[in-house]
Amino acid sequence: MKGARIIAVGSNADINKLAGPSTQRIDLKGKSMVPGFIDNHAHFQEEGAYWTMELRFDGMDTRKKVLDAIAAKAKATPNGGWVYNLGGWSPAQFSDDKREFTREELDKVAPNNPVFLQFTRWAQYLNSKAIEQLGLDKMTEPWIERDASGRPTGITRVAGRNILFNKAGFLKTENGGKAELPADVIERNQKAMLKDFAIAGLTASGGQCLWDDLYRKFQREGTASMRFFCFRTVTAGGRGAGVFERQLAEVPMLRYHDGDEWMDNANYGERFPGGGGGDVLAPGPEPIAPQAAWDQWGQFGLAVAKAGIPAQLHTVTEKAIDAQLDQTEKIARQVDIRPLRWAFMHMEAVTPEQVERMKKLNMFLAINPRETVSGGLLHQIQGDKAFGMPPLKEIQDSGIMWGLGTDAFEVNQFRPFQTLYWAVTGKMVGGTVVNTHTISREHALIAHTRSNAYLFFRENDLGSIQPGRYADLVVTDKDYLTVPAEQIKDIKSVLTIVGGRIVYDASKDAPSTSTR
Repeated sequence: MKGARIIAVGSNADINKLAGPSTQRIDLKGKSMVPGFIDNHAHFQEEGAYWTMELRFDGMDTRKKVLDAIAAKAKATPNGGWVYNLGGWSPAQFSDDKREFTREELDKVAPNNPVFLQFTRWAQYLNSKAIEQLGLDKMTEPWIERDASGRPTGITRVAGRNILFNKAGFLKTENGGKAELPADVIERNQKAMLKDFAIAGLTASGGQCLWDDLYRKFQREGTASMRFFCFRTVTAGGRGAGVFERQLAEVPMLRYHDGDEWMDNANYGERFPGGGGGDVLAPGPEPIAPQAAWDQWGQFGLAVAKAGIPAQLHTVTEKAIDAQLDQTEKIARQVDIRPLRWAFMHMEAVTPEQVERMKKLNMFLAINPRETVSGGLLHQIQGDKAFGMPPLKEIQDSGIMWGLGTDAFEVNQFRPFQTLYWAVTGKMVGGTVVNTHTISREHALIAHTRSNAYLFFRENDLGSIQPGRYADLVVTDKDYLTVPAEQIKDIKSVLTIVGGRIVYDASKDAPSTSTR
C-alpha cells in the first residue's frame, strides 16, 4: 500500500523489492485477508444516532445473556428511564430458550424501568412499567395480546408499532427520520457505531445520509473509517393537491456522483411516489396499489431516467416486483436506463422470470436478507415456498449483477459474516435451515464486496484486492474459504484497514463497549 491505495499484490519477495527504509511492515502471520465489506442498503446513520443509548442483541446467543444485558442497562439508567431495543435479533438465536419474552421475566430484571424490545417490527415485548406508562391496560386494540383474565401479556404485534413508538417518546425525530438529539450526543453515538463497524469488517455502505457535516468533520480530522454512498430523494412530502407536481419539479435539480471517496450521492432511493413494495412478512392477502398509483410511479421514474439518475428502489413481493418491472420496461422504451444501473432491493419473492426481465435492462438485484433473523417467521407466513425466498442459486446462475446487504438495524443484524453464513449454509441465527437455494463461499464473498462496488459505480476503486484499488482490507482470525461452514458466522476481524489507515486492531483496541 502507498497512501490510500494498493500499489502491488504478489509474493513476499516481490513486495519486499518495493519496500524502502521507512516502509511499515505488518506481519499477518499467515492469516487470511479479504476486501472490506460493502453493505448495499442499510439504515446506519438514522438508527446510529442512538447507538450507545439503545440496547442491542446482535450476536448474543443465549436468552440469559440478553436478560443480563437488560439488567445491567437498567442499573445504569435512572429509575423511570426507558431501556429499549429497536430490533435486529430474533428469539430463535437463543440456544437456551427460544420463547418470546414475557412481562414477568422483564419485570424481574428491570423492575424500576420501562422496557421495550422489538423483534424485527413483528412483535414488541414490554414489562409492567412500560405497559403502565403506555396505557395498554386502558387500550382495546386487537394487536395487544392478553391472557385469559384480559390482562396484557406484554406482547404486542406489528400493527401497534408506530403507536407505541409515538407514545413512548424515546425516539425523538424530525421529518426525514433525523434524530433530535444534542450534537455532542450524535457525534459520540456515530463514532461508537463506526468503531463497531470496523470491528465487523464493514468499510462502506449505501443508505440515507443525515449527518453530512459531521462526517465531513471526521474526514477533516483524519478519523473517517467508513465510506457512505448516499440515497437522496426529493424534499417535497405529504399528500394533497400539488405535492406530486412539486416532487416532479425537483428531479432535474438533483445531483448525483458529485462527492468524493468518503461520501457520494449514489442513488435516488428508496421509493418513487406511488405504487408500493409489499411485504412478505405481512399475513393475509397482499394489498395491491391502484393502477393510478403505478402510473404515477412510472411518470416519476421517467423523470428520474431522463435526468440520468441512478436509482435503488424498495420492492419485496412478487406482485410488487411485477408492477415495478412493468413500469420500468415502459420507461426503458423511452430512455436507455442500462447505463444507470437501476436496482431493486430486498427482493425476497423475486422469481427467475423476473430476474431475466431485470437482466435485459442491466438492472442490479440488491438482496437484503431479513431471513438471517426472521427466517422462521417467513416460513410461518409463506410455508415451504420460503426455502427459496430469495432463490440465491438461480440469481447467481442467471448472470445478473447482484449483491448482498442487510437493511439493518430494525429488521436485521449488521455483521457481514453472519450474512455470508446464511448465503452459504441457508441457516438463520440459531442454526435453523431457512433457505435451500444456497451459493458458494466465493460467490457470497463477491456479492458482499466487488458486486456492491459495481452498484455504486466504484468497481475501479473498491471491492477487490488489486493494484489501484483503495486499501480497504479485513484480516480475519480464520480463513473464510477453508473454515468449516458452521464457523463462518463466528469469523472476526483482527485488523481492519480503510484507505490505507488501520481503523481497528484487535491486538491494541479495546473490544466494543456496545451491546453488540
